Amino acid sequence: MSDAAPPEHQRNDPILRVSPRPADINSNGHIFGGWVLAQMDIAGGIIASKICQGACATVAIEKMEFIAPILMRDIISVYGWLERRGRTSMAIRLEVIATRDRGDQQVKVTEGLFTFVALDENHRPRALPEG
Repeated sequence: MSDAAPPEHQRNDPILRVSPRPADINSNGHIFGGWVLAQMDIAGGIIASKICQGACATVAIEKMEFIAPILMRDIISVYGWLERRGRTSMAIRLEVIATRDRGDQQVKVTEGLFTFVALDENHRPRALPEG
């Protein structure tokens, strides 16, 4: 993968904004890590499919750590941008911000680097379109 210059990153337009449900809470009163991971994967897939102009699949997730818990009444926003672009794959940086206390507080809860590969009609890797 070659490095692509990342765009000026601003938290203006989240890729995904969602509020967890009671079923998403673990026994500690926090949101399941797998639920957060799924939301990030959905947001990354939105970006990746736009870049590859078609189907794609998640093939790797690099280091991801939970910085702060997500609480029941939080609204999470997932932000993302292209970090690297290769011949058939791309690395999408994803960052999750929780808004709590009726919007008075924003807390970065996690981030990760997700790698997606573009797929052809036979579900095999294909070259990314120019751009």
